[in-house]
Amino acid sequence: MVAYRYDGSFEGFLCCIFESYTKREVPAQIFSDEEAQVSLYPEKWIETDSGHAERVYVSLSRKISPQAREWIEVGFLSCLPKRELILYRFIRMGYSYGAQVTNWLADDTVNTLNKAVFAASHEAHLLTGFLRFSEQNGTLAAIITPKNRVLPLILEHFSSRFNGETFLIYDKTHHMALVHQPGQDAIIPLENFTLEHPNKTEQQFRALWKRFYHTIGIEGRFNPKCRMTHMPKRYWENMTEFLDSALPGNEVPATEISSPMSRKYLE
Repeated sequence: MVAYRYDGSFEGFLCCIFESYTKREVPAQIFSDEEAQVSLYPEKWIETDSGHAERVYVSLSRKISPQAREWIEVGFLSCLPKRELILYRFIRMGYSYGAQVTNWLADDTVNTLNKAVFAASHEAHLLTGFLRFSEQNGTLAAIITPKNRVLPLILEHFSSRFNGETFLIYDKTHHMALVHQPGQDAIIPLENFTLEHPNKTEQQFRALWKRFYHTIGIEGRFNPKCRMTHMPKRYWENMTEFLDSALPGNEVPATEISSPMSRKYLE
């Protein structure tokens, strides 16, 4: 019995699969170098080799199915405990039985992975609507606190919609940042990031958004429980409409809005 330790990347995990099959050994544990885990089994460091990773990646679609490969990619980004072992078991089942494994929801491994994939995908979908940018010295910046590593899942959405902008999305939970400039994207480690105090123009736009949020609301249909179902409270700390600076009473009067575009929409 052996425990695999790797660098924490998806390529590194695929190299763990390659190592297992080429050496004909079944790891008892698989964990990243970032995790401070103590193993009862002898540890084996798995080097990341792009060639080995590519061979495994291609095999996931060919030997199992494109859907299974997508599950593995998204599952790796999930917050599923011991996700590497769950993914490893799923891959072994897929190699043995083919595309049908994604339908075996009565199996504990498949069912657990399916739920994790749904949760990660759903959270990414929610953040495409709940993420709020602030202008910071000519750059759009936002902070999110997701449970899952959603930056790769929301990259295409925001990069295509803000293709001509420079923006940064900081994942405070996992200390990673999605950085976009026209024509290029990157996801980088970032230990800490905080938004600067909003300048007057940013405060004005936050006030406009807060006013819009309250204006479109229908008082007779106000339902806090329903709102928390569709907009969970754990997202509120990073949403403009719930920031103290945008609370009613702190709004900037319409006569002080200096932007021509803002005045156009207020008229």
